[in-house]
Amino acid sequence: MSGAASFTTGSTDGCVFPHDRIAFHMSSPALGISVPETPRATARRKKFWRNVGIFLLVAGPNYLVLMVFTYRPMFLSFYYSLLNWNLGSEVAQFIGLGNYVEWVNDPETPRVLLTTFVYALFTVVGGMVGGLALALALNRKLVGRGIVRTVTFAPYVLSGIAVGFLWMYIFNPNIGLLSIMLGWFDVASPEWFTQQPWPLLMIIIVTLWKHVGYVALIYLAGLQSVPQDLRDAAALDGAGHLRTFSRITLPLLGPITFFLLVTLTLSALQSFDLIRAMTNGGPLGSTKTLMFQVYVEGFQIGRAGYGSAVATVLFVVLLAITVIQMKFVERRVHYQ
Repeated sequence: MSGAASFTTGSTDGCVFPHDRIAFHMSSPALGISVPETPRATARRKKFWRNVGIFLLVAGPNYLVLMVFTYRPMFLSFYYSLLNWNLGSEVAQFIGLGNYVEWVNDPETPRVLLTTFVYALFTVVGGMVGGLALALALNRKLVGRGIVRTVTFAPYVLSGIAVGFLWMYIFNPNIGLLSIMLGWFDVASPEWFTQQPWPLLMIIIVTLWKHVGYVALIYLAGLQSVPQDLRDAAALDGAGHLRTFSRITLPLLGPITFFLLVTLTLSALQSFDLIRAMTNGGPLGSTKTLMFQVYVEGFQIGRAGYGSAVATVLFVVLLAITVIQMKFVERRVHYQ
């Protein structure tokens, strides 16, 4: 059989009518028969490729930038972590997991991990609690509320280096503003830069001051989206402000709380600028976090291979925390 196969159907009286002739094409490579594309299929195929072209035109540059400036450096960093290589050296020796083994056995590692954990814990929890309290205050009808919101959010957009230098003057135990204010009450200023645990506490305070306005702004948007009829219904049922907040407002803020938990945790673990400006990881490494250790090993000491290994460890920690939050914490979030 080749070409088009035609079947003829006859009527009961043996007559043949043109409309009874049915012509069809069978698609078979073995028979050399092809099915012609219908106009609808042609239009669908053109629409698909047009959408692909638009996607590549709009999103393609973004993916290219991500590949060049994010994923390529990430994979290169992992490769460098397998080398014994000093920054600027033309010679590198492949040592496998040697850098990781050295980092695990380094006596400084437990202190760096503890400092990172304490810093992240207090800045994340303190920032969320303080931001929520500030958002509740800003959600009321106050005179000059718009100006207060702007002033509250302003520190978040300031440069971390500039903020660090500003607060260094405030915390100066001799001529700082805080020292002068404590002197009014005959209280001696702590040695914020030299005696533990004051340096780490100082960094935590400045971080909270910088981030609490951002958290408050996000929570404020969530508070304004809570339906008023639910609050009115709770008031009619005799629920007080505290019960209404705990049973209605707070659960409805679940998605925002989860978002802030993830973003603040990632931000805290990658914090660098304030530590660099105020303490430079000191004294005696008491404010050195994992992120700052990457900088010290890679750029101050010049051990690029070892620094890349620490960066890879930090990446694994960030990935693990994010997966845990997405898998377990998100289950308690109500999106409706």
